[in-house]
Amino acid sequence: MALGVWKKRAEETLFRNPWWTYKRDAVTLPSGGEGVYHYVQTPGSVMLVPVRADGLLVLVRQYRYLNRRESIEFPAGGIKAGQSPEEAARAELREEAGLEADRLEEIGQFNPFNGVTDELCRVSLATGLHEVGAAPDTTEEFEIVQWSEDRIRRAIAEGSIWDGMTLAAWSLYQSLKPRPAAPPAKGEE
Repeated sequence: MALGVWKKRAEETLFRNPWWTYKRDAVTLPSGGEGVYHYVQTPGSVMLVPVRADGLLVLVRQYRYLNRRESIEFPAGGIKAGQSPEEAARAELREEAGLEADRLEEIGQFNPFNGVTDELCRVSLATGLHEVGAAPDTTEEFEIVQWSEDRIRRAIAEGSIWDGMTLAAWSLYQSLKPRPAAPPAKGEE
């Protein structure tokens, strides 16, 4: 069964800042009724899973104002006007982790909060890493963390890694690993 589609009748920008635009659309619902939908529009974002030659993964610890606590995350940031996703990824890796990568390989995409934003985050595996020194924005402060996959799993299990975008990127990274084939569950094809 196909689900009904919402149709946009009008669009209004309510607020704009350097990172996102807050919008309100007038919509026609599948039922024929009318409504409004508020959302955040962005140019998109990037997140990197940097893997050193010795297998350690590079994350950053930073303070997150809205939750009033520190967060351990993979390097990430918004795509700026005129930037390609690769340019944004390379800039964020340099800025936050002080690294350059010989190779970036996109491993997936996800929407971090699809009921609120149209943002698409592109996740890239970064390898062939070289230290160049971090250069954070004036509003940012980072501590570089280099952990094994087992340490990351423990941090997720104990709640030390709680950032949703990092959890999504970790899931995409883990999906690259070969897994033993499991038989399909009943009802699956």
